[in-house]
Amino acid sequence: MKRAFVTGAGGQDGYYLTRLLLERGYVVIGCGRPQSLTGERGDELRERGVELVEVDLLDRESTRRTIEEIAPDEIYNLAGHSFVPASWEDPAAAIRITSWPVINLLEAVRGAGRPIRFYQSSTSEIFGLTPTSPQDEETAVAPANPYAAAKVFAHQIVSLYREHYGIFAASGILYNHESERRPAQFVTRKITRAACRIKAGLDHELVLGDLDVMRDWGFAGDYVDAMWRMLDVDTPQDFVIGTGIPHTVGDLCRIAFDALGLDFTAYVKVDTLFKRPGQPTRLLANPERAARVLGWRAQVPFTELIQSMVLADWNDVTKSNPA
Repeated sequence: MKRAFVTGAGGQDGYYLTRLLLERGYVVIGCGRPQSLTGERGDELRERGVELVEVDLLDRESTRRTIEEIAPDEIYNLAGHSFVPASWEDPAAAIRITSWPVINLLEAVRGAGRPIRFYQSSTSEIFGLTPTSPQDEETAVAPANPYAAAKVFAHQIVSLYREHYGIFAASGILYNHESERRPAQFVTRKITRAACRIKAGLDHELVLGDLDVMRDWGFAGDYVDAMWRMLDVDTPQDFVIGTGIPHTVGDLCRIAFDALGLDFTAYVKVDTLFKRPGQPTRLLANPERAARVLGWRAQVPFTELIQSMVLADWNDVTKSNPA
């Protein structure tokens, strides 16, 4: 049985990835921030068969010792800073949390004395200010915020270790991927949850900064399948992972409110004070390499994804606020 170590196991992607790996017969060991692995979320992982370990990924010796002890065949690094606006509040923390674990894990792989395949979660934010659209693996990086700058470093260090040391290391340049497990501060959940609260009479409006921002949104469960496929090929390389289909924040609002029989224009207000700095406006994937080499394409359509998130939020809102 293959052994996989998943960092960030308590997050959205960690949930779907650990589930996929267990279904494929892996022994799965995970770690994450203490707050993400306590209570129901940690219990859920343990009940599904994930072994949880404590490790300080910011400490090289702690990371090395953990990798030596659990002896994984594959490492999936999902750890790091994940909320772009917060990176402006403490850029140094965003850089430290995002880049140090990558170096420490790669050093642990390099010194393991046995082959370990390494996956790094990169992001479309590395292309933030590029005038090129859609973007592929050859598009020049142009970060627009501290989070993206930190991710550029992590992305490039993976490439350097792959080329210089011959490590099997691959980065997935993931475009926005969502699910009902997306934290509430992200715009997708902010919109779907607000629509449900308005429908239930708990709120009266939703204020957003810009309805014209375009993103390439897909389902997180599809994207973790791409992660696994990247480590299942003969030659390591980086892949852009997205749907290749653009949608605006306005589109998202329309679908979410339509699912509840509401006209979003009556409830959604725009205030530029809510517009975040360093906001890329046209991030769109060209996932042809993933289709050609990995046989991967996104499966869940955007409308179905948003409707499923609305349903989950509606169930949560009505359960928490019974009539």
